[in-house]
Amino acid sequence: MKNILYIFLTAAVLSSCGGEGKNTVESVLESKDLEVIRAKRNSLTEELKALEGQVKQLDEAIAELDDNSKLPLVSTLTVQPEEFHHFLELQGDVMTNQNVLIYPEMAGTLYRVYVKEGQKVSKGQVLASIDDGGLSSQLAQLRTQAELSRTTFERQKRLWEQNIGSEIQFLQAKTNYEAQQSAVKQLESQVAKSTIRAPFSGIIDDVIKDQGTVVSPGPGSEIFRIVNLSDMYIDVEVPEAHLPNVTPGKSVDAYFPVLGETVSTKVRQTSNFINPSNRSFVAEIPVPNTNGHIKPNLTAQVRINDYTNENAILIPESVVSENAEGEQYVYIISEDDGTVIAKKSIITPGKTQGDFLEVLEGISAGNQVIVEGARSVRDGQTVKVLDTTTTAKN
Repeated sequence: MKNILYIFLTAAVLSSCGGEGKNTVESVLESKDLEVIRAKRNSLTEELKALEGQVKQLDEAIAELDDNSKLPLVSTLTVQPEEFHHFLELQGDVMTNQNVLIYPEMAGTLYRVYVKEGQKVSKGQVLASIDDGGLSSQLAQLRTQAELSRTTFERQKRLWEQNIGSEIQFLQAKTNYEAQQSAVKQLESQVAKSTIRAPFSGIIDDVIKDQGTVVSPGPGSEIFRIVNLSDMYIDVEVPEAHLPNVTPGKSVDAYFPVLGETVSTKVRQTSNFINPSNRSFVAEIPVPNTNGHIKPNLTAQVRINDYTNENAILIPESVVSENAEGEQYVYIISEDDGTVIAKKSIITPGKTQGDFLEVLEGISAGNQVIVEGARSVRDGQTVKVLDTTTTAKN
């Protein structure tokens, strides 16, 4: 009943507007008559359905008559030689040979501490002194005696050269002088132990004992920790399988996650010993530390460039398939009298880096490798290429 009413209203609108040409969407909307607007909408919906049916019939006819529409659609990658770098990714710790605890060499009271934590010191600089218990006074007395023995020896020597006096007197004076010299040197060595000096240039990281503390040689009597941050290196354990490729001079990128910094360096040396417990060897990688941010025992992630090929053929690893014999293959484009054909090519894979695979055999420069649609084609099947991209040597 409503449809009859819609048709009646539509006819009324057409007649009132003076013809079908006046029955536009705009004119219907201007009428602000709900029933007229609904009738117009239903009319347009019926027209749309009729057009969709006609389009479907046209598509079916095109699919039946056009041979190309039945072909698999693929996109290809034209491969060209590229420079390829393979990286071995490992983790190591920052080390330094100049990170030591300084112990006293003699027992006594820590008489004076001349430095504080964080202070830069030079090699040989006096850090502290220990009460020598009167050894300095003994040394002064011994030096006086040595000076007397020297004078006696020199006089006795002049007399002996003039054939005055006995030989035994000359030898006694000489022996006494030499003994006094040795005694002075020995005591000087003992007194020197009361002065603690920096073994190398660096930073006083920790002052462990306070002034006035009684110290003695041995464990538990550490007085200072001194660190030099200029000569740092990373110790990395490398699996023995990489022994031929990880050699001194190989490029390395060292990343420090805590600092968010990356440093470029090279392998300095590799150990000559394979650890039997984990079948690895140690690579030593120096780390420039110009800003002083890198600290001992800091964790580092290293990428060692263990392989480089300046003319490598690279393809996305995702396009590679494997047959029942375990052979890996890809599809490349072959043209025969204008017909584009997908051809299976068995490849010899090399190393992988990221999403790309190095191909050693099976693909040559200039070949078009099917990238999109590679999983849906067969060997010898005619295909249609929609898009082609090219790799170029850097």
